[in-house]
Amino acid sequence: MRKLSVVVFVLAVLLWLTGCTQTEIIPTAKVDFQNVAMVTPEYPEGVGFEDFDGRQAIRDGNTVEDEFQEALDRFAYRTASQVLSESDENQLYSPISLYLATALATAGAKGETQEELLALLGVADSESLATQCGNFYRLLYTDNEIAQLKIANSLWLDKKTNDEDVQFNDAYLNVAKNDFYASVYDVDFSDPDTGVLMGQWIAEQTNGTLSYEFEPNEAQIMSILNTIYFYDEWTDRFNVEKTKEDQFHLANGDTVNCDFMNADFGSHGFVKGEGYTRSSLGLKGAGSMTFILPDQGVSIHELLATPERIQSMFTEGERQTGEVIWQIPKFTYGSSMDLVETMKALGVNRAFEADADFSGMVEGTAFISGIQQNTHIAIDENGVEASAYTEITYCGACPPEGRVEMILDRPFIFGIKSRYGDLLFIGVCMNPNQL
Repeated sequence: MRKLSVVVFVLAVLLWLTGCTQTEIIPTAKVDFQNVAMVTPEYPEGVGFEDFDGRQAIRDGNTVEDEFQEALDRFAYRTASQVLSESDENQLYSPISLYLATALATAGAKGETQEELLALLGVADSESLATQCGNFYRLLYTDNEIAQLKIANSLWLDKKTNDEDVQFNDAYLNVAKNDFYASVYDVDFSDPDTGVLMGQWIAEQTNGTLSYEFEPNEAQIMSILNTIYFYDEWTDRFNVEKTKEDQFHLANGDTVNCDFMNADFGSHGFVKGEGYTRSSLGLKGAGSMTFILPDQGVSIHELLATPERIQSMFTEGERQTGEVIWQIPKFTYGSSMDLVETMKALGVNRAFEADADFSGMVEGTAFISGIQQNTHIAIDENGVEASAYTEITYCGACPPEGRVEMILDRPFIFGIKSRYGDLLFIGVCMNPNQL
């Protein structure tokens, strides 16, 4: 029996067993995948921006348990600290993408392999994990005239294995379709056209912001691809006429010139924490983008050093209301990171070994050979766009209490949260001019 490797793609994470080279963003013209499609899920219907009853019905019908939400949060802070704490350049990471891709891999694991994965994900069993991921998916999924939060999963199965001694488990494929909304494709990983097709699928799911071309790999039997695409508009847009060029101070003491968006909110929430100031800008889809400005002399690395520090920065502190002066650099960049060592540092080892147990997924020998995340973000006066893929990719006013200046003219931390407070993306901006 030959040893075969599984490549798992998580949103914003690309498992690099296949090898990959970044390509230019491609047009989002519709590609016909039907000739290789085995299973196509029926995605949730998008609820209109002003359809409040429709959104309430989704909430009522898809309960996400408190324990699962806490597990998502712990995973986000633990992995973000591993991924970002030593970064000296722009980075964007999607913990939700990695979580969902890993969960889809976990659904097909058994024995010690599954135990390690479940321990990292913080869920007792794979059945509960699949159910909660399904509810979470339907709760987050947004596709209307203003905002989009679209999550897509796909399984790419090597058709050659069905002629040998490896068979994919139908029960696993059903879970992938019903709880993870995964499309299933039957392909030949030794054919260069397969890599092109996978890249086109990623581009289509991320509105052309991400695309990769995967090189042929005859040893590969499977890929799990997860993508996340997010777009939303600021609740209060920035006036483009107030955008001015100014200096951004790099960590090494140098400066670069870039365009800064400017606004002054007379009554706005903020938190003065230990070593930082935090404030958020609301998005029309009810999510938010949080900005964390380190105090002078406090490094990004210090604030990201531990999961507890990150959690404190994003969730704790006494909220005040007062005047907030905003100066935010416009930026667009992408990042790519290998996450294998991150997973190993957090206790997942068996999944990467040749005798890993993925017997719930496939009959035969299979193991994860790599995990890498690729992401994209852009902000301007209108709003924010972010995307990722992984391969196993407000309003109101209160009496003012103070005043802060969110002058983001030096390295800062940011996060994008869903309407329910989930940390979809977390990143650092070291240089707004770095693509």
